[in-house]
Amino acid sequence: AEAANLPPLTEAQKNKLRHLSVVTLAAKIKCIPYSVLLEQLQLKNVRQLEDLVIEAVYADVLRGSLDQRNQRLEVDYSIGRDIRREELSTITRTLQEWCQGCEVVLSGIEEQVSRANQHKEKQLALKQQIESEVANLKKTIKVTTAAAAAATSQDAEQHLTELREPAPGTNQRQASKKTSKAKGLRGSAKIWSKSN
Repeated sequence: AEAANLPPLTEAQKNKLRHLSVVTLAAKIKCIPYSVLLEQLQLKNVRQLEDLVIEAVYADVLRGSLDQRNQRLEVDYSIGRDIRREELSTITRTLQEWCQGCEVVLSGIEEQVSRANQHKEKQLALKQQIESEVANLKKTIKVTTAAAAAATSQDAEQHLTELREPAPGTNQRQASKKTSKAKGLRGSAKIWSKSN
């Protein structure tokens, strides 16, 4: 509109303005058709448009890809432009929605943390219960093993004492048998010695 009052633009300045125009379009639309770009940037053919977009990508003005089959530019990221007063309400609303989303995520995380803590407490209580049961079983096994060992040792001692000290009636018979055997052997030994 004020081209007569301004100095003429160089080709580099025109390209910079075109890059900024692409950034403005990318703020509104993420998939920009080639036809819209050609019209807004006042370019003659698709080859110039694609070269301009590639320059913008290398200058880190935007990130995206050219979809030649569908004839559109798919924008992933673009730099920000200067903020206008009429955009402040939109920015405020976007930030409020973001804060609400963050609060929802935070409450979800806190709920998961509390559930995890409850699960941990239950597992610790279960572990302590199992450990106490194991300790009680060990004590019970130790007591029963000691009682069985004591009973076995008493039986063994009784058996040994019975073997050492025979019953009173059997003691005299065995002693007389032993002496008679000894006498018989001695006498026979004498007999053998006399006959030789």
